[in-house]
Amino acid sequence: MNETVKGIVGLVFLIIAVAVLFVPVMGPVILLVYLLFLVFISIRVVQQYQTGVVFSLGKLDRTLGPGLNFIFPVVEAVKVIDMRVLTIDIPSQQAITKDNVPVTINGVLYFKVLDASKAIINVQDYEYAVSQYAQTALRDVIGQMTLDEVLAERQQVGDQIEKIVDRESGAWGIKVTNIKMQDIDMPEDLKRLMSRQASSEREKRATIIKAEGDRIAAENLSKAAEIMAKSTGAMQLRTLQTIDGLGPTASNTVVIGLPMEIMEAFKAFAKGKEKK
Repeated sequence: MNETVKGIVGLVFLIIAVAVLFVPVMGPVILLVYLLFLVFISIRVVQQYQTGVVFSLGKLDRTLGPGLNFIFPVVEAVKVIDMRVLTIDIPSQQAITKDNVPVTINGVLYFKVLDASKAIINVQDYEYAVSQYAQTALRDVIGQMTLDEVLAERQQVGDQIEKIVDRESGAWGIKVTNIKMQDIDMPEDLKRLMSRQASSEREKRATIIKAEGDRIAAENLSKAAEIMAKSTGAMQLRTLQTIDGLGPTASNTVVIGLPMEIMEAFKAFAKGKEKK
């Protein structure tokens, strides 16, 4: 039988019983007012995102879906549970990493109730229980990782905590949907050391890149010198190109000690002398 129908049937039986017992004693008007009050306290409206858990004389009886519902007054009690995704802040936790570095870390826990009956019966306060378990799991997970792993693998930290909390809270009718790490705080002296380390790493990369650039430039210059040595007039063209690149600025003054023709004549004379 539908939960709403059961509530209506119970309410009708209660009204009939009251009418049979008290009509001879109470006046019709007073009886009518009493019955209207009885109907009023029997109505329960459950929102679309909620589930009502009904206890009859202290025992779990049924659950109420969204909409208009009726319960048996006095005999039945209703506990309404929010079935939406809930958010809980994980307060800042002091933890020691695997390499003995103290850190302070906080996060956010997202979860939802899948079984309203279990969330009421199996745990006293499911929100508080999930929050405390998440804090304990956070400290345990951080203690099994090094500082570099904690800083680089935030998502992995959240996934491990989620698995631990979800495994335990499943018996409470709760599903952990996600855990996100927020701030990771470290001692100031350690922050300064990490900053100097990062700066040294950047300088190291810059020096390596510059040395690599110098090597490539030297190789290219060597190849260019070989090509110009094989081509007559190549040095003159290169010299003229360099002079042209200086621009027409008045402050640039170019002084050529010897004309290129004389230098070429000296080279030819030297080669002829060597042949003799």
